[in-house]
Amino acid sequence: MGITGTILSALLLSCGKEESSLTNTTAATADTAILYTMPEESSPHEGTWLQWPHEYQYGKSFRNRLDATWIAMTKALAPHEKVHIVAYDQEEKERITEMLTAVQTPMANVDFTISQTDDVWVRDNGPIYVRDKQGKLLIEDWGFNAWGRKAAYDNCNQIPARIASDQQLQRIDLNNKMINEGGSVEIDGKGVLMACKSSVLNENRNPGMTQAQAEAIFTKYLGVTKFIWLDGKAGLEITDMHIDGFARFANPTTIVTMSDDDLLYWQVPEKDINTLLEATNKNGNAYRFVKIPLTQNEVVTTYGKNVGRASYINYYIANNRVLVPNYNDPNDAVANSIIQGLYPGRQVIGIDCRNLFANGGMVHCVTQQQPR
Repeated sequence: MGITGTILSALLLSCGKEESSLTNTTAATADTAILYTMPEESSPHEGTWLQWPHEYQYGKSFRNRLDATWIAMTKALAPHEKVHIVAYDQEEKERITEMLTAVQTPMANVDFTISQTDDVWVRDNGPIYVRDKQGKLLIEDWGFNAWGRKAAYDNCNQIPARIASDQQLQRIDLNNKMINEGGSVEIDGKGVLMACKSSVLNENRNPGMTQAQAEAIFTKYLGVTKFIWLDGKAGLEITDMHIDGFARFANPTTIVTMSDDDLLYWQVPEKDINTLLEATNKNGNAYRFVKIPLTQNEVVTTYGKNVGRASYINYYIANNRVLVPNYNDPNDAVANSIIQGLYPGRQVIGIDCRNLFANGGMVHCVTQQQPR
């Protein structure tokens, strides 16, 4: 999810196309072959990927307003897993290193890939790590076209190939099969995928693709066999409504979302709210729902811009940590407490996302896990 505020025309609600003859919640056909399986986010990590903000696309003010968020994420993650940072050039690497060292970040767990990027949204443009049937780790490259050619993307589109080459991992090139951003899909780790049609079955990504075709690809390359499809709302904001802003799998039995009123504020269609709340897992059992409120107040950035009420759903599950977007709002403590209850073995760390939210996203949008 996400894009810089200079391009963003409507605020940021993070997840169509004509619905096929299939129902909104469907199971894949039995003869669809699974080639690869994507580990669920809470599985043990080798590390986390970040693309550091720079000045070369949107200027120094953009970069300077976001540095603190990236420093906070890196410092929280580095004691417990590797942090792989994509830096624009050697000068940026040195600048980032100096900032991290100044706040006593454990640099032994931080490494750098020098590569030009257009923006920071590694969840959407970065590598998707999967395992084959023998358990071997590979990188899937789904291609990235900036949510339907809405911004520059050539540099970011190269990141999965660059990382696969550097890590000497096999790369599965899916560019000609399907455009799919990481923030478009949620998996429960037990064979279920949840997504909005508006960001997957959209002519600006996958012209002419049917729901059945998308499901076959997801089954083969992510290892999922049941689908919870929401319609979403194309054109609402730059991502055409990514699911990870308002509904996530906390675990195989639990979906984290918002109250009906907050979902409506987020402009989730009423039909989608009903579909979500009626969702069942692969065995046909209903999910438990945990609802986290939006911010109590409208969020104001550190530079004085009002960007509306914000979501806490876009958190990131790391090793021994859960990074939760915070906004200097009374509901920060409420959200942190609810999420802490979902992950008793991990420590919740609030990450100030006021300025990041103004640019189109939160913590989950700018992180990408590499499984152990």
